[in-house]
Amino acid sequence: MIHRLKYLTCLTAMSFAYHANADPVPVRHVEGFIHGYVVLRDANDALLAAGDVTQLPSGNRVTTTLSLHFKDGSIYEETSVFSQQHVFKLLAYKQVMKGPAFPKPQTTTIDTATGNVTILTTDKDGKAKTIAKQLSLPPDLANGIASMLLTDVDPKVETVLSMLVGSEPRLVKLKISAVGEDPFSIGGSGFKATHYVIKIDLGPVTGTVAKVIGKQPPPTNIWVAAGAAPIFLKSEGQLFEDGPIWRIELASPSWPKAPLTK
Repeated sequence: MIHRLKYLTCLTAMSFAYHANADPVPVRHVEGFIHGYVVLRDANDALLAAGDVTQLPSGNRVTTTLSLHFKDGSIYEETSVFSQQHVFKLLAYKQVMKGPAFPKPQTTTIDTATGNVTILTTDKDGKAKTIAKQLSLPPDLANGIASMLLTDVDPKVETVLSMLVGSEPRLVKLKISAVGEDPFSIGGSGFKATHYVIKIDLGPVTGTVAKVIGKQPPPTNIWVAAGAAPIFLKSEGQLFEDGPIWRIELASPSWPKAPLTK
């Protein structure tokens, strides 16, 4: 255990140096009011959860929330507050996971102004556990807003962002590349979506240290509508550390069958 803590301390120090020169994403499209509905499915296309995404601007600040309600009663909620003056900057973040869909309950909060990071969870015996740290957070931190930022990046160049991950919080880099355009259809009409692949870069961590912090996470795939009005369409990736690959996608309402209203 002592050796593990030493490795994690070493990793944290290297992560701070690795992320020191991060640049936030410039604002190309000002974010406004949004309310959309989403569903969550597993690799076999089975429906796991349904929910919605809201985005509420107030002055120069925007609050975006993703809420998912699982069929087994589990809850996932992610709320991010960011500013959009010339560049996008994360101000506050909160993630709540609870219920049988997750290995253990966890609530994570981030205050970028102070660098305070708090994680409320349980230990292996089920007892309440609090992890509180004050970190030097980079200006391109993308927790909760990565998919939104992809509607503003240039798909012709690689984008690099930072993210705080794990129950023992550590900074990693997200290396984001567009790998092409995929076709989709609505009502028989064809459209194109820009396909982005997000790979987690742990930085200069190899050998024993890499084994201590776990295996390399799989990439996340995100599709954004191509063209002058880009918008998130779907994503495939892990919702939590070491979790399965799940798909989140936009959903349309289902109405009872009835004749057209006169």
